[in-house]
Amino acid sequence: MKRMILFVTLGSFVYGQTPLPIPTAGNVTLPLDEYNKLVEQAAKPPRRPEGPPLSHAIKSAQLDLQVGNTGVTGKILFDGEVFLKGDRKVPLVSGMVVTDAQRQGSELPMQLENGAQVALISGPTEFSATLDVGLPLNLEPGRASFYLPVPTAGTARLSLSIPGEQTQVTLAGGIITNRISANGRTVIEATLIPGQTANIGWASRLAPVPVAAPKEVRFLSDVKTLVSVTEAELGITALAEVSVIQGEPDVFTIQSPEGYELSTATGPTLESSDVDGKNVVLRVNTPQSRSHQFLISFVRANMNPKAEVPLPTFVGTQRETGEVLIEGEGAIELKATEHGGLRRMDLKETSAYLQSLARSSPESAYRYQKKAGETPSLALEWVRFPDSSVLAAVAQRAVVTTLVTNEGRSLTEIKLTLKNKSQPFLKVGLPTGATILSAEVAGEKVKPVEGADGNRVPLLRPGFRPADAYTISFVFLHAGLPFAKKGGAELTLPKMDIPLGLLEWEVFLPAQYKIADFGGNALQARLLPAAAEEELAEDRLPSGVGGGIGSIFAAGTGAAMMAPPPPPALSAGVGPNVLGGTIVDPAGAVIPGASVVVRHVNSGLEYRAITNGNGEWQVQGVVSGRLTINASRPGFNSREQRLDYDAAGGHRVNFQLAVGSASESVSVEANATRSESKQIERDLRQNAAAAKKDEGAASQGASQNVMDLQQRVVGVLPIAVNVPRTGNAYRFARPLVMDEETRLTFSYRAK
Repeated sequence: MKRMILFVTLGSFVYGQTPLPIPTAGNVTLPLDEYNKLVEQAAKPPRRPEGPPLSHAIKSAQLDLQVGNTGVTGKILFDGEVFLKGDRKVPLVSGMVVTDAQRQGSELPMQLENGAQVALISGPTEFSATLDVGLPLNLEPGRASFYLPVPTAGTARLSLSIPGEQTQVTLAGGIITNRISANGRTVIEATLIPGQTANIGWASRLAPVPVAAPKEVRFLSDVKTLVSVTEAELGITALAEVSVIQGEPDVFTIQSPEGYELSTATGPTLESSDVDGKNVVLRVNTPQSRSHQFLISFVRANMNPKAEVPLPTFVGTQRETGEVLIEGEGAIELKATEHGGLRRMDLKETSAYLQSLARSSPESAYRYQKKAGETPSLALEWVRFPDSSVLAAVAQRAVVTTLVTNEGRSLTEIKLTLKNKSQPFLKVGLPTGATILSAEVAGEKVKPVEGADGNRVPLLRPGFRPADAYTISFVFLHAGLPFAKKGGAELTLPKMDIPLGLLEWEVFLPAQYKIADFGGNALQARLLPAAAEEELAEDRLPSGVGGGIGSIFAAGTGAAMMAPPPPPALSAGVGPNVLGGTIVDPAGAVIPGASVVVRHVNSGLEYRAITNGNGEWQVQGVVSGRLTINASRPGFNSREQRLDYDAAGGHRVNFQLAVGSASESVSVEANATRSESKQIERDLRQNAAAAKKDEGAASQGASQNVMDLQQRVVGVLPIAVNVPRTGNAYRFARPLVMDEETRLTFSYRAK
């Protein structure tokens, strides 16, 4: 073994931060390996402290509950901490009905996720939260019990008040630490096992509660209200949904807006409606139902430009939430002042059902959660303008040609066929990094103007006052980003301040790149109605190599030609305790936004779902038994299936809804529709395969527009652009474009 003699001046060698004790004077001899180990250990950096292993923790949960005649209610106080930065989801309880959530005197945002009530808390911070909860009670002669899902916390303590003195209480899932009897009640204190379900039961010496005794009615309400301002009247239309928590109510009362008359009241469970003073009384024919829906409208004459609009609310509701949408008929400038807890919201966030009720231009939207002593209302004030007889200028058609180079630069020519009464300039909102190179009016060059708020392209020139339609054009260059071996790109057409009846866009891309995954505000061409496709085919300029409409058409605002998206490939099968399927129309196109209600016949439990953009729906946690499944969508006949469901293997239930009235319905047994469901899945797979095949054949031959623009680049335009001579052309269209951008995204990779 090699050895090394190390001479160390004793007292000066420091290992780490603590000096070694000074030995007696002399020499120290170490093996080379041990010396190297000492050097390696001294060079190691200090170990960094580790972060928290969890994003949050609940330190304690205090449950204060009281037993009533038919249920258990009370509060749960949580103390916890969020360790990480940002918004964090903190699961609090599951298996309970939460009627209110507070954090330090303010409302606590909650959402339902996988059956658990989850709070949204920004960290890092310590927090305290209070939930108002309710649980069902199991009643038997001389005995009662209930199951208590215990929150997952460091400690969980229970204080429970039960009717009757000296009541014998049993607890499974915890230890009773104290028992007090006074004033006709028994109060127990217990420590529970966190994260488990405790079973609490007791035998009372008092007489059992009669089974026939009426249950206290408790329900929640959600009211979506449309306020319509027209020439001669104000209208209020309320789409109300009531969820019954307890009891079997056969009457609901709505506090109607003062000064308004009841116009209509409808609903699937509504038997009759009466006006009682300032209230509207709604009688239902199925008190045992857990859910009711009503559509109620009120009107009043109005000739003044101001009005107070109180919103309809339910009397006796435990909690009421809602949305409000205001629409104005004609040319109107409307100002709204909100009261009673209303909060402004984005028009795009309003419910699709509320938007479907509107018939005029939406002006503003609000949401609210009604509190005790509050009455949501709006103060409206408006100015009405006379409708204009004609537009100053309108473009009947826009033909756009874009050439994209290998460097990512794009050269775009826009030709507009105009009907112009008196508008001198076209305001163009170019994308960032774009420059106008040239412009023409009826074949003669004109000079564009650059203003502080955007570019201007002349629509008229001296001595030219056309009576019929004519053409103007301009060319702009966008710098863009160079193409890599693979990646994504985006093309944007500018905003123009005149309406465009129809926009046709041809994009010519280099041949050495394979293009896929078109996106943006675009739609495949085969989804347009046949009449619209033939009209575009007639208007198309002569083609060079090949022709025909391209594979994608951009959907414009208010486009009446839009068809539903192509049916995608079917999702994977459903698993245990999961029920799902697909909803289509008679033509095999998927139906998004359809409502599905699954009801367990024996237990009365209900599961709800809405179909996504692929027409698919799914509910989880479904137990075995006899089910009724109802599918509905405005404009289609509703349909119901009955099914003996086995939760072990899951199940798919597909629907085909016929076009018709929502009041018409069809009820069938699941066995009668098995072949239909299989046929629907086969049709969807065939449609998906056809869509994929069409997408692969998206590229078309270049039209004469592309060739003309290629020739104009050489010696005509005031800039040198290395445009591709070979490539693939893709064509798009968009109807009724109103001062907004048209965007196209795609992915590419080198061949």
